[in-house]
Amino acid sequence: MKQNLFVFILLGLMVLGCKSREISHATYESNTLRIQYLTHKTIVHISYLDTKKFGKVPCNGMIVVDKGEAIVFDTPTNDDASAELIDWLEKKSGYKVKAVVTTHFHVDCLGGLTAFHQRNIPSYALNRTLTLAESDSVTLPQNGFDSFLELKVGDKIVNSEFLGEGHTQDNIICYVPSENVMFGGCLIKSEGAGKGNLNDANINEWSNTVRKVKTKYPDVYIVIPGHGKHGGSNLFDYTINLFD
Repeated sequence: MKQNLFVFILLGLMVLGCKSREISHATYESNTLRIQYLTHKTIVHISYLDTKKFGKVPCNGMIVVDKGEAIVFDTPTNDDASAELIDWLEKKSGYKVKAVVTTHFHVDCLGGLTAFHQRNIPSYALNRTLTLAESDSVTLPQNGFDSFLELKVGDKIVNSEFLGEGHTQDNIICYVPSENVMFGGCLIKSEGAGKGNLNDANINEWSNTVRKVKTKYPDVYIVIPGHGKHGGSNLFDYTINLFD
């Protein structure tokens, strides 16, 4: 009887351990910024963009942390919210921000870049992003790459990769292998979302690009879209069906 009870408790702890892999509470929230841990090493930051067509739009970005270091993927939408994020990371949480990576050239990805540069935080983007952003007269990322970038934060590796066009000509995804977490950015749609801003989209290739992402990264556990609630690999299928 005691042995059976021990096995039952052990199984219960294992189930709780699996469920605790994802964390759902908000760590920080103001009128301009929300920060939420997804796993112990990955965080989503949410800022807001005022648009004429869609109203006030929540915009997601990702942070990866390890060993007192952090890398931010997509800036908040403006410099004030970016400064707020950096202060939370460095002053309140003790993380040194090593870099910021922008996933495409729209303002919801790089609108707060100046705040990072003012803190001497280096920035990275696809070379296509640098070219496209030049015409918008915005602050440009400092370092370009052609298709693949590997950065290290603490002992963790984060890969940023261009696998094809979709929301824009330059949209990339960012993947944390140790956590099986992907920031899909605006290439990936949240469950139930519409097609959104198509001004710079390649709708003929969008589904094909997401199929490439799904094939190359079959072990994804959490997918963070550019807008809306995170999910799993079901967001790949939803986005593919939306644009097929």
